[in-house]
Amino acid sequence: MSRPESQAVVGALPGTDDGLHLPRPPGVLRRFWSRHPRFADVLVALLALLLSAPAATFRTDFAIVPTPVQTWFAIILLVLACVALVFRRTRPLTVFVAAMIPAIVLPPSLAPTTHLIPAFALYAVAVYRSARACWTAFGVASGALVVYAAAATIALPSELPFLVSTLVSAVVGLLIGGLIGTNVGNRRRYLEALIDRSRQLMVERDQQAQLAAAAERTRIAREMHDIVSHNLTVVVALAEGATATPDAGRARAATEQIATTARGALTEMRSMLGVLRDPDVADGALLAPAESANVAAAVEAAQRAGYPVVLHTEGSPDALPADLRLALTRIVQESLTNAMRHAPLATIIDVRVVVREDAVDALIVNDGARKGARSADAGSRGGYGIPGLHERVAHVGGSLSAGLVDDDRWIVRASLPRPRSPLEDDAT
Repeated sequence: MSRPESQAVVGALPGTDDGLHLPRPPGVLRRFWSRHPRFADVLVALLALLLSAPAATFRTDFAIVPTPVQTWFAIILLVLACVALVFRRTRPLTVFVAAMIPAIVLPPSLAPTTHLIPAFALYAVAVYRSARACWTAFGVASGALVVYAAAATIALPSELPFLVSTLVSAVVGLLIGGLIGTNVGNRRRYLEALIDRSRQLMVERDQQAQLAAAAERTRIAREMHDIVSHNLTVVVALAEGATATPDAGRARAATEQIATTARGALTEMRSMLGVLRDPDVADGALLAPAESANVAAAVEAAQRAGYPVVLHTEGSPDALPADLRLALTRIVQESLTNAMRHAPLATIIDVRVVVREDAVDALIVNDGARKGARSADAGSRGGYGIPGLHERVAHVGGSLSAGLVDDDRWIVRASLPRPRSPLEDDAT
């Protein structure tokens, strides 16, 4: 099914739709006018001239008959005022002033010829400026016409009925032009506001999409780092141990453990890729198998690689929610990975997990840090592990600190708040 023909947005350059795909205006004439605004202005000016110029040759009942010079002068002013109507879209107030000049300058006998053009000009003020500007111009013009009629009445009191009727017809013409212009202008401004709001929503949608894509890339990179880095570190340690030992049995056991660790990493990778490929998964879904996340398994993997890791737990980490358990597991994994890489001479790597009613605390300490090491809080290591942990902990609303203590101990401390259950909220 093809998309309907679109139309340029209000106030935009012809031939553009700003990506909004607006439907084209109904009616052949309206579409033609919207595509050729300057030609439409010329037609309006010619129409105003054709309707106004013949009135200059009519003879009214006014006592003083206009001279031929006055008649030609009136026609010239009308032509100039009609030419000014061509620019009514860009300079509506200036055009209105030019249209009112003949009504103030010409003698009373030629006043009827000047009633139509100001109405066209006031319509343009209402449409292309504002309703407030329209009624302000209407008030000023009506006041000028009243002063003009009063001055003419003082000069010729016998022509009062003619001057009053002329004044009323001029004011009524302005009123009609103002009312129609206000109606059309308000509708135009309402459409412009709707289109502008639609344009803003498009920009916000694109920005939200870019932010979501950036957050998704960061999350994927963090999960990839946590999965690959930890498992490869364990694999490398096992491979080096298998190569260095002369015991064939220990080498075989290390090789089997390498295969087991690699299979586990492959399973996690497949699980993550499956989530990415599944269109039915919610945006906030975890990229890794959160249900299988386990602190004890991470510690056991490091122990099998030959590192002196000791785990102390208070409470049950397995009873935590999946996202909190995954965050805790990744904190322990990354801390162990850093210890295996940067503290190979450590005599003990102590992992302590305390599960409380309102929070989960994790403390990972190794005594193999070298003197002069720089704080990971400053982000000076240049890696992605500690920054990734900060992002992960911030995601669950917790806090994390990592740094060197006593020149030889590296401590990672994290506190993750536990969400309150509905039963607990009802109890309070």
